[in-house]
Amino acid sequence: MTLVDTINVLLAFATIGFGSAGWLVPKWTMQKVGLADTGTTMGMSEVRAASGALFVMAGAAALVLAHPIAYAMLGFVWLGGGLGRGTSLLVDGRTRRKWGFFASEVVIGLTLIILNLQGA
Repeated sequence: MTLVDTINVLLAFATIGFGSAGWLVPKWTMQKVGLADTGTTMGMSEVRAASGALFVMAGAAALVLAHPIAYAMLGFVWLGGGLGRGTSLLVDGRTRRKWGFFASEVVIGLTLIILNLQGA
């Protein structure tokens, strides 16, 4: 296994891990990102779907397909999170935690894209 393969697999598993938290323990995830329970189940449903199972399936798909384009696509998913977070930094205000999430999303996304689109 090459270094690029190792990084791809580790970042795919990290994606699955982060997604699993949103999917399986949405209340904990909501607490970490400052979301409030409004008394309906829609908030938890959204976290399970958009912050959870979506990332689990994206990471799993990249592992199953095991192709550079699949890992690059996973990078674009992370950059999508970074785009939303960056928008929030500009429009909603800045916090240290938000900057940390943004940096993580951009670094993971760009790493997957750059490593897997070289020569594509």
